[in-house]
Amino acid sequence: MPRDVRALAIAAGMTGTGAFHLVRPQAYDWMIPPELGRPRPWVIGSGVAELATAALVAVPATRRLGGWAAVAVLVGVLPAHAQTLRAFRRQPWKLAVAAARIPFQVPMIQAALRVARGG
Repeated sequence: MPRDVRALAIAAGMTGTGAFHLVRPQAYDWMIPPELGRPRPWVIGSGVAELATAALVAVPATRRLGGWAAVAVLVGVLPAHAQTLRAFRRQPWKLAVAAARIPFQVPMIQAALRVARGG
């Protein structure tokens, strides 16, 4: 995938999810591990982080920094993925879907690393 296309795909994805975090935060509240305290600040903060990352990745002058920010955001949401596994542990079908989502983080993190490294 060409470098600009990869970066713009990351920016578009992060713009969409970041905006959704801010418009419908209740959709994400349940994904925050209870050990982290009140969920809403985490949801709003991650939405803002995704939007800021999208802006950094979209602009060629800040693209590499944005790539590193994307890596951090994508790794940072792993506790939410773990929480979905915990929440669905007694619901086999939902648990399977939640578990199937996690491997998709790997190619997204790899793409962000390529952007971060200028590739």
